[in-house]
Amino acid sequence: MNIFSKQFEKPDDGGNNAKKFYETAKFPVVRKPPEIESTGKVKIVDEPAPKAARRAQPGEKHPALKRWWRRLSPFLAGIIAVALTVFAVIFAVKFAVNKFFRPVDPNDATPIIVEIPKGSGASAIAKILYEAGGEGEKGLIANKAIFKVYVDFLGRSSNLKAGKYILSRNMDIGQIVDIICSGNPPRNTVKFTVSEGMTAEAIAKKLVDQGILPSTDRFLELCTDAKSFAEKYWFVKNIVDEGRDGRIYMLEGYLFPDTYEVFEDATEEEVIDKMLTRFNEIYNMKYAERAEELEIDVDEIVILASMLEKEAKPFDFSKVSAVFHNRLNNDMELHSDATLGYVLKSNRIEFSQEELDTDTPYNTYRYKGLPAGPISNPGMAAIEAALYPDEEFMDEGYYFFCLTDPATGALVFAKTIEEHAANVEKYRPLWGNN
Repeated sequence: MNIFSKQFEKPDDGGNNAKKFYETAKFPVVRKPPEIESTGKVKIVDEPAPKAARRAQPGEKHPALKRWWRRLSPFLAGIIAVALTVFAVIFAVKFAVNKFFRPVDPNDATPIIVEIPKGSGASAIAKILYEAGGEGEKGLIANKAIFKVYVDFLGRSSNLKAGKYILSRNMDIGQIVDIICSGNPPRNTVKFTVSEGMTAEAIAKKLVDQGILPSTDRFLELCTDAKSFAEKYWFVKNIVDEGRDGRIYMLEGYLFPDTYEVFEDATEEEVIDKMLTRFNEIYNMKYAERAEELEIDVDEIVILASMLEKEAKPFDFSKVSAVFHNRLNNDMELHSDATLGYVLKSNRIEFSQEELDTDTPYNTYRYKGLPAGPISNPGMAAIEAALYPDEEFMDEGYYFFCLTDPATGALVFAKTIEEHAANVEKYRPLWGNN
């Protein structure tokens, strides 16, 4: 009997258990040829089958992915850390630039004279610039340390020169440093005054007469269009958006009367910008709230104030304002000689019937309500009178006024058309050839 027959000999049971035997018997799996030992015996080497690769169970990450993730995760973490650092640096730089390197006030071109003594270092110059505005006012730079770091970093500390310079708050640190390092002589400045009640055309002519502007053309062109100032000034944007029909100069009324100082070579845009900035400072929240209380907007207030400047002297502003408010509230024509005179370019007190029939939205004899736009540039007193008319005159029902003495500008007021006609007849001889 060989080893195979001996090891797996079937039991002699007549074949009854044969089926069970074959089903349960375990046969060796021979993976290598039999070996013959030195004793002559045959040795069968039964090598176990290699284990099958383990499959990932449902919901379990593949082992290979885990290995890749372990390798990539430090790299990805590094990228994220670098990105966050770059973002933080960019944010910090932008913050520093906005806060310290840009102009202290981009809208303020007021010339400020700065004198830097000989031997002044970067720290001393930074202090001078920081305090240049005077006590309680903004200086020319926002931070002394930043100025010193800036000039040191660029290696320009040794280039800063002593001298007298004319600078302004709308210059950034770079511009200021360039000027001080160049040692250029200061730019000359010139002053001009806009009086209450002046028109845009009168202002333009004065600027030309003083040699500030070469001609009136560009100045009046900007006053007509005004769109270039709409983004910067809310009240100009309102005018441009509303677009009153027939308005001659969009900026008329907003060139605030004051004394200004500008560089000798200032542009028309810079000159207008200073006057609009001043109006923006004057027309405060108190005025805006009062206008809302009266249910009229800022443009209507300015139009009314511009009329007061032409119709009366400051001591009668609030009374004339009361007359106009009463007429507006009762849907009456304003009958203002000044509004018609604005179009006809005349300061006369009376007009012919033909002139009174002139078809223009500035003719308040022909059309009810306010004219198409302001007829002058009013000062603070006129604006306040437009906002706060004489309440007693309003309550008592005054609807008319006329000039008494051209020398003083005093007016006489009336409640009825008959009283007004009598006043005109009485004082007309004093008006002369108006």
